[in-house]
Amino acid sequence: MQINLQERVALFIDGSNLYAAARALGFDIDYKRLLDVFQKDGRLIRAFYYTALMEDQEYSPIRPLVDWLDYNGYTMVTKPTKEFTDAAGRRKIKGNMDIELAIDVMEMAPHLDHIVLFSGDGDFRRLVEAVQRKGVRVSVVSTINSSPPMIADELRRQADTFIELSDIQGEIQRAGAPRKSPQEDFVDDSLDYEEEPHLA
Repeated sequence: MQINLQERVALFIDGSNLYAAARALGFDIDYKRLLDVFQKDGRLIRAFYYTALMEDQEYSPIRPLVDWLDYNGYTMVTKPTKEFTDAAGRRKIKGNMDIELAIDVMEMAPHLDHIVLFSGDGDFRRLVEAVQRKGVRVSVVSTINSSPPMIADELRRQADTFIELSDIQGEIQRAGAPRKSPQEDFVDDSLDYEEEPHLA
């Protein structure tokens, strides 16, 4: 994993992006195991998890995951999704957490030696470059083994280390057969969603 045991490490997890990458590889993530992997490899200071929530629903399928993460070592950063109607009259839902993640990375950078960013979003390239100038190493976790690849080439090039998600799959995969999870089908940062999200 190329994390020094003495390094102060923080995880920044773009929830919808990580879920989409794992789903593209055909597995579900066990978030307890994921935390364990990084706790044994370095001095884990904080693990942030970012997701947007549909607040007006009577029941949100992602709520149990959010609550579990909140009670089990993750710092949750959430905000309500925004709903709007496009020019064609279609109902769209948007949930972008990029700004929240970027602000937290910049605020935490002086207290860290190593940032692990779970996202393939090319918009984060400039953020990675900025914290590298502060002397912080940055690893990016995503995958090129999906079709199409889930990581933007410019982000992969900017990172000090690229961690292929499928390489650590055995350490972080949820036990049992892969199954569809309700996590964040409706909060991909880069997409607009028509009508109601389909949450199985």
